[in-house]
Amino acid sequence: MSAQQRLFLLMALVFLLVLSSAITLVYSKHQSRKLFVELQELKHQVNELNTEWGQLQLEQSTWSGHGRIEQVARERLSMVMPNAEEVVFIKP
Repeated sequence: MSAQQRLFLLMALVFLLVLSSAITLVYSKHQSRKLFVELQELKHQVNELNTEWGQLQLEQSTWSGHGRIEQVARERLSMVMPNAEEVVFIKP
């Protein structure tokens, strides 16, 4: 094999290595951007879920407030506050 043929093969090999490196770089950059977009979507979803969680906690505290419980006890269960003479204390 002549020196010129070796040089041609070496140049072809270098060209193929540079081309494969460039393709790998483009693919890697594409994957990176795709994962970044997915990360941003997940962060947005986390924010929405945190907002919903806060709203649900606020709703739960509203439904379980003392005034609400007393109102339900009076309306649905017909419960009334006992008079002072009706209260009995039990000592252990």
